[in-house]
Amino acid sequence: MKKNYCIACLFSILLLMMASSAFAQDNGPKVRNANEDGEERIDEKGFKKHNLFTGGTATLAFYSGGSVLGANPMLGYKLNDYFDAGVVLNFAYTGQRDYMVVNDKLKQFVYGPGVFLRAYPVPFLFAQAQVEHNFTTQSYRALGGNVTSSTKDASSLLLGAGFASGRVKGGTTFFYMSLLFDVLKNRNSPYVNVKHYGTSSERVDLVPVIRAGVNIGLFQGRYGRYQEF
Repeated sequence: MKKNYCIACLFSILLLMMASSAFAQDNGPKVRNANEDGEERIDEKGFKKHNLFTGGTATLAFYSGGSVLGANPMLGYKLNDYFDAGVVLNFAYTGQRDYMVVNDKLKQFVYGPGVFLRAYPVPFLFAQAQVEHNFTTQSYRALGGNVTSSTKDASSLLLGAGFASGRVKGGTTFFYMSLLFDVLKNRNSPYVNVKHYGTSSERVDLVPVIRAGVNIGLFQGRYGRYQEF
């Protein structure tokens, strides 16, 4: 039931992206390339390559007996001054020694694709919806050398809000920070904490997902962005 709900949410987001894109094409701002001062101003229609952006987040952490490495690269498109949309790829590795007893090892990989939509009611604040489907692979090596492994997958619907620093009309390069929650609460999601797993008293708690990263505008011209006039 949750998987069907997540798929329905994905189609809803894609339809909203298409509607927003159509609105942007009909109401596209007149822009000029900063490299082309003095040339005739062009009222651009349809797909605009300078609205593309990349970027994402990275994770690097070390602690006693363990480490966490992760990356969330993305490719997005600025639909208009109020909406961004795009795709994201998740990857995270966690390694831990002495997980349960001395000299045992646990390795975990999380990976999967996703799509997102951000709405900016004001230039520096946004609401975000992100649909993901992640796979989690665990490998446990016990003290005696026996290895057990498992793979789980789960769909997630991340909802939340964030702050953008430097998002301006005509530009797509800025820093951002967001706070998201996986409202589907699938027990196999990497964004939940399961207590009393597999028992009658099992409970799935939401875990806040805090991400900070950067948008990097593509095809922005000499001065880093196209300028509106």
